[in-house]
Order: sequence, then C-alpha cells, then structure tokens
Amino acid sequence: MTRLFEGRPQRTDGRLTKENLYKEAQVSRATMNRAHTILAEWDAHLAAHGKATPGEAKRDAAIADLKQRLTKKTQECTLLENKLKAAQTAIAALFHDNEALRQQLHKDTATTVTPIRPRGPRQRQ
Repeated sequence: MTRLFEGRPQRTDGRLTKENLYKEAQVSRATMNRAHTILAEWDAHLAAHGKATPGEAKRDAAIADLKQRLTKKTQECTLLENKLKAAQTAIAALFHDNEALRQQLHKDTATTVTPIRPRGPRQRQ
C-alpha cells in the first residue's frame, strides 16, 4: 500500500485501485477483502488525499497552470487583434483623406501656399 501511495509501484501501473492494492501485496482478492483494517486505512487515505498519485497530481497541477496561461495569452491576443483592427480602420481613413487631398491639390493647380512669417524680432545671421 505504501508503494502505491508514494508513487513507486513494482507490480502494477500505479493507479490507486483496490485491484492494484492486492496485486502489489501479492495476495488474492479474497484475502484483501478479509483484511478490514487495511481496507479501512486504504479508504481513509483515498478520502483524505483523493485517487491521484503524486505523479498524477503534479501532472494535473501542470495542466491547470498551462490552461490558466493559455487563457491569459488568448485574452492578450484578443486585445491585440482589436487594437490591430482599430489601427487598420484609422489607417484606411487617413489613406482615404490623403488621397482626397491629393486629388484636390491636383485639381486646383492655381492654388498657392503663402508661407507664414515667423513672429517676433528677426534674428541676424
């Protein structure tokens, strides 16, 4: 029983089942069923610690951590996709405005741009 609980079985796959318990002990099923104190201890341990072996518990903890990290990364990707869509829309609008201004500039060839004088005293060179 101790080998199963510690995750180092010698004769079974290590799952915490009564079948593996009697196989690890190298006794028959009937002999195991007559050992009420052993079965009570087995049931108490499973009630307190669950049926997961130490290796399974580590694996389950790693899976839970990976799921949490995946959820976080998925949320980050969704946020970045939304920002990308907003930037794409803004760029398209600016491109459209720029094209309209270029067309207007080419249409109005007589348009002249008067530079604005700098304010304040002139600086000597």
